[in-house]
Formats: sequence, structure tokens, C-alpha cells
Amino acid sequence: MIRVLLADDDPLVRTGLKMMLRGADGIEVVAEAADGAQAAAAVGEHEPDVILMDIRMPVMDGLAATRALTRDGREAPQVIVLTTFDEHRLVLEAMRAGAAGFLAKHTAPEDIVAAVRRAARGEPALSPSAARALIEHAAAGPDDRGEHARQRLALLTEREREVAEAVAEGLSNTDIGARLHLSLGTVKAHLSSAPGQTGPGQPRPARTPHPRRSPAVLTGRADRGRGARRALPRLRRRSGTDSAPRPRASCRRPPRSCRRR
Repeated sequence: MIRVLLADDDPLVRTGLKMMLRGADGIEVVAEAADGAQAAAAVGEHEPDVILMDIRMPVMDGLAATRALTRDGREAPQVIVLTTFDEHRLVLEAMRAGAAGFLAKHTAPEDIVAAVRRAARGEPALSPSAARALIEHAAAGPDDRGEHARQRLALLTEREREVAEAVAEGLSNTDIGARLHLSLGTVKAHLSSAPGQTGPGQPRPARTPHPRRSPAVLTGRADRGRGARRALPRLRRRSGTDSAPRPRASCRRPPRSCRRR
């Protein structure tokens, strides 16, 4: 008799799986759990052979519970991750955590029963999409991923590398600026100009000069609206292009002697 533990925070899902497995010969549902912590505690009490484990659960998710069960070195039950999130990243994380299988919840009932039997025999139980994800990951190889990372790092300047290392440590932009003695705007500029934004081997985008520092504005060749036209005389006096300053009026109103009587 194959002893099964159901771990899912949705009671309707647990009820449906229980009804489905009860109709299969040689399979018995011995316990249920609403989160990963309850599942880990129920293993010692009920000693299941297979666990159908959901990933997204409160308190402790399914991946953390799987790691907790497999890292003790004891003979742990076979864990089949059963989830609605059929993503390649989750497949890899589940396999690294020690899961024996990965199935989507829309898998046919007979396939779920067959996966439970395979897992109880110590065989892998993977859905077609999960198997394809593992094949693609194995085909890529560690050398290709390492070379891709080295190409991206080679495009960084020394300062951008320091900023990237600080980001990898989990520091905020303010903390990065305090460590490297940079302003917050400079930190953001380094992050936005990193070559990772365009990909390895691609040229960096040209930086647009600041409008107030642009030679076109200083020489009066750019028209950037009413505000720029008002500020143009001040910019000319600063740059020395306007050597004859405007005469300053002594007063707005004429003297009383000039007024009409």
C-alpha cells in the first residue's frame, strides 16, 4: 500500500486529490497539510511514502519544506511538486530542493496516479513540460552560461563593476553612494548605463548632454521654449559672449518734476 500525504493550502484541491486517489488500487491518503510546516511535521507521525506538495503555501512554501525533508540525511518520502505554476525556473528549483517529480495541476487524473506509483518505486515523475525544461537546461551547459556572464562583466568599467558588486550584496542606492562616495544621481547613472541594458557585444548608447551645458544653448542656437529664452541673457553673460550688459534703469516711474501738471 502506497501511503500519500497531501500538502496544499486550498481545501478544495486536497478534497479533489483525495477523492481521485481513493479510487486507485494500492494507494491510501494518510494525512493532509495546509502548509509546508504542517507537511514536515506530519511526515514523522504518518510516515508517508509519497507527498503531493504545492509550491505556493503560507508559513512555509513547498520548496522550503522539500529542502527541510531531504537535508536531514534520513530516508525521506518522495516529493512530487504539484502546482499551477508550470515554469522552467520552478522545475529547476524543485529538482535542486530534492523533489522526485514535477506535475502541473491540470495533469490528467490517471497521469497523477501513475506518477505516484513511479515515485513510490523510486523513479522520476515529470510532466512533458518539466522534462523539456530539464533537457534545455542540460543542453545549455555551464560553460555557455559562464561565458555569457563573463562577456557581460567584461563590458563594465571599474566603477560600474563596483556598483554591480554592491547591488549583488543587496545594498540600496543610498548605501552604495555612501560606500563609494558617489551621489545618488551618479549611482543611478551607473546602473542605467551598464552594458547589461543592451546585452553583450552591443555598443553603449550615446549619452545626451545636459541642456544647460550644451554648446548650442550657450551660443543661442537652440530654442527650448520660453524658459530657455529668458535664461539666455544670463547664460551669455556667464560665458562671456555678451560683453555689453544692458543699462540698468534707475526707476520705473519718472521723477515728479517730469510729470505733467
